Amino acid sequence: MTADSDHLLAALDIGTNSIHLVVARHTGGEGFEVITREKEMVRLGHGGTDMKQLAPDAIERAVACMRRMRRIAESAGAQEIRAVATSATREAENAEVLLRRARDEAGIEIEVISGLEEARLIHLGVLQTVPVYEKRALVVDIGGGSTEVVIGERGELLAARSFKLGAVRLTDRFFPGGELSGKAVAACRSYVRSVLTHFEREADELGFDVAVASSGTAETIAHMVQARHGGEPLRTYNCFDFSRDDLAAVTASLTAARTPSARAKLAGLDSNRVDIAPAGAIILDELADRFGVDGFTYGEGALRDGVLLDTIERRAGAAAGQHHLRNVARRSVRLLLDRCDDDPAHSAQVARLALELFDALQPLHDMTPADRDLLEAGALLANVGLVVAHTKHHLHSYYVIRNSELAGLTDHEIELIAQIARYHRKSSPKASHPEFAALDPADQRRVRTLASILRVAIGLDRCHERRVARVSADIHDKRVVLHVHPNDADIALELYAANERKDLLEQVLERRVELIPTVR
Repeated sequence: MTADSDHLLAALDIGTNSIHLVVARHTGGEGFEVITREKEMVRLGHGGTDMKQLAPDAIERAVACMRRMRRIAESAGAQEIRAVATSATREAENAEVLLRRARDEAGIEIEVISGLEEARLIHLGVLQTVPVYEKRALVVDIGGGSTEVVIGERGELLAARSFKLGAVRLTDRFFPGGELSGKAVAACRSYVRSVLTHFEREADELGFDVAVASSGTAETIAHMVQARHGGEPLRTYNCFDFSRDDLAAVTASLTAARTPSARAKLAGLDSNRVDIAPAGAIILDELADRFGVDGFTYGEGALRDGVLLDTIERRAGAAAGQHHLRNVARRSVRLLLDRCDDDPAHSAQVARLALELFDALQPLHDMTPADRDLLEAGALLANVGLVVAHTKHHLHSYYVIRNSELAGLTDHEIELIAQIARYHRKSSPKASHPEFAALDPADQRRVRTLASILRVAIGLDRCHERRVARVSADIHDKRVVLHVHPNDADIALELYAANERKDLLEQVLERRVELIPTVR
């Protein structure tokens, strides 16, 4: 994407507690200038169901808020709105109700992102507001439903985890109605410690130079620390430092005030957070204790800022004929491949041949560079299900991919990759398959087309010996001739296997497919 001072982007962060909007102008490279920010507390994940259901009134508030946010973005001149949803939506069994109503009533298409992707985008956003790029930083973001913890350096994620610890979630669980007791506070602390234990070893091994805290909980603590020291409220709290002792003192004052009305009298505490502030403070206080944090810097950059930058990256890649799988997502796909596939060289060969087929057949399928990258990921990961069992490993591959947090990819993209891999063998996609039936017609066509190409590519490496050098195609009115170029090897078995697997490709292309060996 080239710099365009007239092109405005909007990012919408649909969180468990609040919905945030930021509208910004791309200033060239990876920079942006914020035009406006909006925030509205909707409590989407509130209701005591541990995020399993979105309450009807919460959905109503969220949809109404999104309608308003869309009008604000459009009035500011935004030509593109990208919306992401986090823990409350990704965990809810009835999330589809919110997604459908947002699309139909607010004109907002929501991407549901994984916890790992949320952590990556938060880290990206924080780096825009706090000068810690050159340092190894521990970044903590406490949301309403989850807490993301990242250790990163020079823009790279060294470790990242998403925990089901959030200010709203723990308030509903331990402090219903915002009412505290000594026993409940102790139970909450014990629970938080038990969950955070799972990241201690990585934090100890990697270490960090600085700690940055973002989100509403961290901002609230910064406000309260400033008030506690007798300072006037600041115009901005970005890069505000508070010590471990400051955090402990604020947490103590919040948990000592046992009712929301008592906490409403505490200096610096936003009246909208009197019920959930103790839970959020406990999470950060326990995290500081478990990981040995001496103090935090508050960073106002957050998920929505990361979404803006990721959108800029994606558009830049598209303009250059590339998709974002070229960077972050490719690394995460490769990590899963190396972890689960005992013959990654075969998978790499299959992916290479699949992309050659995709390119050669482009005039017939008319798919995009983004689709090409979905095919590549699906080809690389088609056999990860072998880590579970060889029998029905295509079904296991779907499960492994679908339940892996692949950084740099949206939940929807992961679903498409998983289905492409699932259909690399055995049954073709059918309306009777629930996951396939849940896709819209365009995505069903995408999965059928890419899986059909993958099936033939797998046949062309039947011996796992990379006997095929390359493939090319001649397209005719009623047939497609695929020329298979060998690597000075007998490819009879490859040709036989590819011919056995070409039926779906013939259906998709509506042409007879012939595979012809090329004589060298």
